[in-house]
Amino acid sequence: MHQEIAVVLTAKSVERIIREGGSASWRLDRTRARQCAFAVCTRNTHADWAEGLETDHAHGSAFLIGKVSGVVPCKPTPENHEAPENRYLIEFSEFARLNLPNVWKGERNPIKYMPLDALGIDFASLKWEQMPAKAISPQAPAETSPANPSKAKGFTMAEAKIGLALFYNVAPDAIKITIRG
Repeated sequence: MHQEIAVVLTAKSVERIIREGGSASWRLDRTRARQCAFAVCTRNTHADWAEGLETDHAHGSAFLIGKVSGVVPCKPTPENHEAPENRYLIEFSEFARLNLPNVWKGERNPIKYMPLDALGIDFASLKWEQMPAKAISPQAPAETSPANPSKAKGFTMAEAKIGLALFYNVAPDAIKITIRG
């Protein structure tokens, strides 16, 4: 079997993709996407909410490639506490910046699969960067101190579930908490 890459058309900026841990909110064949070694992000400048337009990447050009480390259900975001149904995050362990024009040819579906060598990318010459470690959320209030637990405010069960869901990349309703006292 030949190896494939996933190619996505996205309006998200490089910074947002890095912050999210990869390319997110895709309806895709999870099994097929997991088998891809790499995902290539191509620029969508036509979306009303397009980010990162100050770069010199034209519509349809490849601007980022990531080494696929997983394909997980999308997690809730600060803007939307509900995980998008049937949408996935293609996680990256490392990424490299690209500037390849005319990679996206106007296909209707915003994700496609191609043979590994289809874009002529010299993978050895890319400057790979590690993805930053994921932050643990929610953060404890500033006045909370492990040395002085009497000042800790704590958090609600819903807040705990959201924080754990973000950390483990699952939906909050997948978290079950048992308190034994």
